[in-house]
Amino acid sequence: MIATLAAVVVLTLGCISPPEKTESTNLTENSAGITTLRIGYQPSTHQIAEMVASEMGWWAEDLSPFGITEIKEFEFPTGVPEMQAMVAGELDIAYVGTAPPISAIAAGLPAKIVAAVNIKGSDLVVRPDLAYSGPESLEGLSIGTFPPGSIQDTVMKKWLTDNGVEVSEVDIKAMDPGPAMSALSAGRIDGVFLPHPAPSIVELNGKGKVVVASGEMWPDHACCSLVVTDKLIQEQPELVEQIIKTHIKATEYINTHPKEAAEIYSRKTNANITEIEHSIENWDGEWVSDPNLQIPSTVEYARVDYEMKYTQRELTEEDLFDTSFYERVS
Repeated sequence: MIATLAAVVVLTLGCISPPEKTESTNLTENSAGITTLRIGYQPSTHQIAEMVASEMGWWAEDLSPFGITEIKEFEFPTGVPEMQAMVAGELDIAYVGTAPPISAIAAGLPAKIVAAVNIKGSDLVVRPDLAYSGPESLEGLSIGTFPPGSIQDTVMKKWLTDNGVEVSEVDIKAMDPGPAMSALSAGRIDGVFLPHPAPSIVELNGKGKVVVASGEMWPDHACCSLVVTDKLIQEQPELVEQIIKTHIKATEYINTHPKEAAEIYSRKTNANITEIEHSIENWDGEWVSDPNLQIPSTVEYARVDYEMKYTQRELTEEDLFDTSFYERVS
């Protein structure tokens, strides 16, 4: 069943292979449930909450009363391979953009969004010499962004369509953030639409200029969320409640200690602290934990994805969310 589902999701989410399975990533179980919690995340300032919970020791400390003796973290460049890993049974929870789970759940992944992570927080950046004058000025240009089915791909294509621009008139290239930034720096593409901190890195290095924030494209749109497997929800609901409590604590810490959060991100990812502080000071994103804030735009993502034939059925709020845990602990 897992092998069949994984094959379907590879086709649905794009041909990106999930991390190679190793003995160390197997789920450890005993009569009380899992003892190793496997967390997926991406090196984006959107997902600092995961890093704060890890670096402060909160995952280990808060989850140990529930039998968790080991935390394993797996980094992914984008949400597509991250969801493929969850489909393959290699992750228990995932910090991931809200759009990739739509394709995975539509293809049969048993999982739910249980908390929000952030809203907004991506920027369109173009070459310094380009005269940007609106969506129509992108016609004929090449823009690197995350793969089809991602937040960035969905937001950008909807924005172009809403502004009367044929998506086919813009050469949208599916790229991970590192290659996209390198391609822009080398002049191989004309712009990028990426989550932070990438826009700040490009701008501070003089390789591009920010022209539109994603919140202007789609006000208050959902970005990253916390996804948990149905297995964990059904078999260890109290553990899921604590995971959300810890996530809320980490989110509140970021919002009250942004400088310290930037330092944690910099240590975790070996990033330039100046670039990260600039990102946090200048992005239009917000760190949040209430999943109800994300429901309207996520359901709209599901509609857009269905219209673009990324999914074979249009998912509903009930298909995608379980807000009951958040409502019990908040």
